[in-house]
Amino acid sequence: MAACIPQQKKASPIIEWNPTDIFRPPSSNAPPDYALLILNQPIHNHVGMIKRLWNNAIFHIAADGAANCLHDAAGIHSDPSFDDLDVIIGDLDSISQVARTYYETPPRRTNVIYYRDDYSTDFAKAVEHTRAKYRPSLKGKDIVVVGSLGGRVDHGISQLHHLYLFQRDPDYNEGKMYFFSGESLTFMLKAGRKHVIRVRDGPAGEKDVFAKWVGILPMKEPSYITTKGLEWDVTDWPTEFGGQMSTSNHILPETQVIEVEATKDVLFTMSLREN
Repeated sequence: MAACIPQQKKASPIIEWNPTDIFRPPSSNAPPDYALLILNQPIHNHVGMIKRLWNNAIFHIAADGAANCLHDAAGIHSDPSFDDLDVIIGDLDSISQVARTYYETPPRRTNVIYYRDDYSTDFAKAVEHTRAKYRPSLKGKDIVVVGSLGGRVDHGISQLHHLYLFQRDPDYNEGKMYFFSGESLTFMLKAGRKHVIRVRDGPAGEKDVFAKWVGILPMKEPSYITTKGLEWDVTDWPTEFGGQMSTSNHILPETQVIEVEATKDVLFTMSLREN
């Protein structure tokens, strides 16, 4: 009788991530190619990093009251860092008259858009507008969201809920979405893909963007995960809320690329170095 030959596991499609590019000054070799979306959360504590993100972005949009945060952090102090805000959008029930007047007054050219929809949040309206702007292109635009996590717990959970809504496509054809919270960067890894995440371009050192801590979180449902490049790598490891969780894992000093595969969508979060 012929011996049974075990079937090889089918290779998963590869999704490449280069989150370090978000924070580095643009160069001719790797020009920035993302939109920056500001939510209504104070930004004073991280204004330096946000200015870096702002300067790298090619489009800037504020969800309603987020314009107040930008004005309070810069404009009110005669700091023009955020004066090239492209769009303010929402039902406009949160933006102050002072901030609105500021951004509508030349030389600023901000487009203020009233968009009322009781079944859609200002966050969703801003994402919809940004994606519609770039939809004619073959590939959607990546979006970096500032103010998504932090403050009230229910707001934070709501933003993670929105991330699941906005990242339905397993191949990210509408663009990838990153949540910047000041201390960390968070994004969704879709199931059935091999995610190759570049965390540094050389040996560990002062040029690193990220600190060592990593979490892989099965927010929606249980998953099995396989990792490579972490201090505590796992293979086909079950993870779920109320069970095993991969939090506070470490990026190894020699690691340049982390690989993650999951059977269900998971959140991937990395801590940022203090600057």
